[in-house]
Amino acid sequence: MKIRSTLAGIAAIAAVLPAFAQVKINDTISVTGWATGSYQYTAPSPGTSFDSFNLDAGELEAIITPTKNTTANVSLYYRPTAEGGTNPSGSELTLLDANIAYTNTAGITITGGKFLSYLGYESFYFNQDNMITLANQQFLAPIPGYHEGVKLDYSPTKTDTLGFAVVDSMNSKPGYNGTEGDGELKHNAGGEAYFTDTSITNLTLWFGLGYDSKGNFQTHNDTVFDVWASYQINKTMSFAAEEIYKDGGSITIPGGTGNGSNWLAYFNFNSSPSVSTWLCVSGEEVSDGGPRYVKYSIAPTYTVNANLSLRAQYSYTSYNNFAINSANFGGVEAIFHF
Repeated sequence: MKIRSTLAGIAAIAAVLPAFAQVKINDTISVTGWATGSYQYTAPSPGTSFDSFNLDAGELEAIITPTKNTTANVSLYYRPTAEGGTNPSGSELTLLDANIAYTNTAGITITGGKFLSYLGYESFYFNQDNMITLANQQFLAPIPGYHEGVKLDYSPTKTDTLGFAVVDSMNSKPGYNGTEGDGELKHNAGGEAYFTDTSITNLTLWFGLGYDSKGNFQTHNDTVFDVWASYQINKTMSFAAEEIYKDGGSITIPGGTGNGSNWLAYFNFNSSPSVSTWLCVSGEEVSDGGPRYVKYSIAPTYTVNANLSLRAQYSYTSYNNFAINSANFGGVEAIFHF
């Protein structure tokens, strides 16, 4: 019954999306969205294998431009309880984006409301990731999700962009899967900043940091440093690498502290206009004798049409100082978007 229900849900979304793509609301409102469904199988050693077959997540987003220099963004995000929901009560639907941005004549954009963190090479959104699973985020989870506040972005040159944000908390509330900050500034305000440079042809360099002060759900100040680069080798090949360092202070992880690092290296090859393959090696290490791993992945994607892509992934992960020694992962995913 669960499999039939999941297939029915995915099929219904697939049928609806092309219709949405043909609807023009008006000159100031555009609507976009996506949904992903997957089958995933994991075999740990030692341990018992397990699998899942779910509609993983979906988003419906409205972009409103009442004037030339003003943009409002509102989105609804769906994540079923089977995939963790969006908060500890098991809720499956949440207001994700809710912000308004104004750009002045000098090119400075000020945004207020609820928005996504600057940090991280890999995307928060399932439909924009290179693989079905993330390359890192397993223990330290150094990359924040959504929070509320004010941010400023500015491009002083055609190749440089910088920005900073003051937010309710850099990290999300425990159990909210990156969809909420803590909603107040008094006890643990957070901040983020970044700089990106594209002055070298085909190369993007990105530098960022985040800071969260001690607050209601933390025992120590939290700092994250994030550096990544991507390079377009030619029309069919590209490369990306990232290094993240997190100082979580006295926040503890079983077997270690909240301090440590994540890294990844991605290589992409487009064998045809409709087929691309991502190869990835990634790792994580928690300081003071905590768990660590190295993960090897391959993820080919076939683009069926403008609304549908199919993706597969195989990963092998080797662990140290952890309850399991290794794990094999395999999965297939359907990605609908408009």
